[in-house]
Amino acid sequence: MRRATLVSAATLAVAAAAAPLLADQQPALTPGQMDASLVTAGTYSADPTHTLVGWRLNHLGFNDYFGLFGSIEGTLKIDPAHPEDATLAVTIPVARITTASDELEEHLMRPGKDGAAPDFFGPEPAAATFVSTTVTVDSASDHAQITGDLTLNGVTRPVTIAAQFTGAGANPLSGKQTVGFEGTAMLKRSEFGLGNFVPLVSDEVELQITAAFEKQ
Repeated sequence: MRRATLVSAATLAVAAAAAPLLADQQPALTPGQMDASLVTAGTYSADPTHTLVGWRLNHLGFNDYFGLFGSIEGTLKIDPAHPEDATLAVTIPVARITTASDELEEHLMRPGKDGAAPDFFGPEPAAATFVSTTVTVDSASDHAQITGDLTLNGVTRPVTIAAQFTGAGANPLSGKQTVGFEGTAMLKRSEFGLGNFVPLVSDEVELQITAAFEKQ
């Protein structure tokens, strides 16, 4: 009996010591949750620190390379009771392009040789803009198709973003109500006057978008 009591006491002591460790292993509740009921109606501004547009294309059929646009500004107007009426307008500073290669960035931004047109954007590219025209919501999910006019390199063409709601809630750092989305889109760079080296460098460009918007 004494042995059983000692074993039970030891078991309780081990459990008590392990409880904080087990608690640390439980997933923490993050401020943003994938709960559309947390979205409140109003006007939101893009968080330029946490809103990014990644681009990806193929090089010579060997592999893909990619880069990022950041410091994005814009406005989202949304009413969760009527998400199909949402409007989105963003500005993407092409001049702030980022890759992991200084040589690649120089190639993307350098002027044309001997007065010729640049291979890609050139040294002082205008910012790109996207302005939504229609939003089609999948009522059975958190997905939507956002179609709008993309102006890039002085050319405006329609582009559709396959978007997904990824979270909403109060940002504990800013105190602002925040909503997050991710999205993908495809475009042909030749349609925007950026078709050099097609098909050696793929015409199709995949865009991967992650965005946070803070309520104003």
